Amino acid sequence: MSLDFEKYAAKGNKFVKLVEDELQVPKDKAGRIIRAVLHALRNRLSHEDSFRLLAQLPLALKGIYVDGWKFDKDFTRISHGNDFLDEVRKEDWEQASYDFGNNRNAQKAIAAVFKAMSYFVNKGEFENIMASLPGEIKQFEKRVWKSKETVL
Repeated sequence: MSLDFEKYAAKGNKFVKLVEDELQVPKDKAGRIIRAVLHALRNRLSHEDSFRLLAQLPLALKGIYVDGWKFDKDFTRISHGNDFLDEVRKEDWEQASYDFGNNRNAQKAIAAVFKAMSYFVNKGEFENIMASLPGEIKQFEKRVWKSKETVL
């Protein structure tokens, strides 16, 4: 069996391109947004949910997801959408105000990442992930699966 790293890179680049096109942002900004959202998800999902999600992500995104993961640290659920927005911004460090701006722009960015995930993660697993998130964030799920043309 040979490893085709170009194939893995192509799938990762496709994911980035989906976010880039949805938000009409440069590739580097799309990459930071993806990283921040994946890390915020990782911090708020159980280890079991994280592993099920990881199994379906493109290889390049698996690396981003686990980068810096403190696996021995337990996750904590959140009950408010703004808490998730804050978590995403925290994961983007000093670029947060540029990458996410106000809450409306942050929601659009998160929704774009979820939309890209929907091309790689099956619907049942996506629903499990969304069930772990606050109601304001769960609303993206219905929009993602109804139409992949637009999320917001």
